[in-house]
Amino acid sequence: MGFNLIHSLAKRYYHLWYYNTGVWQQTTWMGVQTYKSPMDMWNYQEILYFLKPSVVIEFGTWKGGSALFFSSVMQQIGRPYVVISVDITESRISEQTKSDPNIRLLTMSSAAPEVRQTLLALRHDYPGPAFAILDSDHSKQHVLAEMINLRDILLTGDYLVVEDSNINGHPVAKSFGPGPYEAIEEYFSMFPQDYEHDFEREKKFGFSFAPNGFLRRL
Repeated sequence: MGFNLIHSLAKRYYHLWYYNTGVWQQTTWMGVQTYKSPMDMWNYQEILYFLKPSVVIEFGTWKGGSALFFSSVMQQIGRPYVVISVDITESRISEQTKSDPNIRLLTMSSAAPEVRQTLLALRHDYPGPAFAILDSDHSKQHVLAEMINLRDILLTGDYLVVEDSNINGHPVAKSFGPGPYEAIEEYFSMFPQDYEHDFEREKKFGFSFAPNGFLRRL
């Protein structure tokens, strides 16, 4: 058995172990639950440092740990910014997240037209690059609607991460059905010139919860 095959199998089995044990559900940032892979989170802070966005867009707040994480990193970068986090449920969001003055919470579907209008206004008020991450409803149609909603929000040089494209057998949760991975494929078939894949970034730490989902706006 060659090294490359052994390496590939090792990454796959680790990915399956990490996901299937549910350890990702026990990950926290400053005590607040954060449904993320630490390898991805390290990647995100590197992207944020080099991109230095003025607007960070998060679809899917959950408890608010990742919004706090993004705000913490942006505070260290030291330029004016806003983190906008969108979720249909506000009641479960931590008080720490709600009290951060640089985080704005929006309670509605991330595919709603009102989200697009809010983001357009924020991009006007906070000129500069944008970083966006999709981590809400993982059904293919919803993720595709989110990506289309962002089409005139994200500009050349901006960065988009489509999370949980590892489900539906890529390689976890085989029975989930079409999800983010399939939404990315569909979006690229519709708008092939919008993004390029950042495979180097995706593969940097061995595995990611966002396979094929690290995207740079062209």
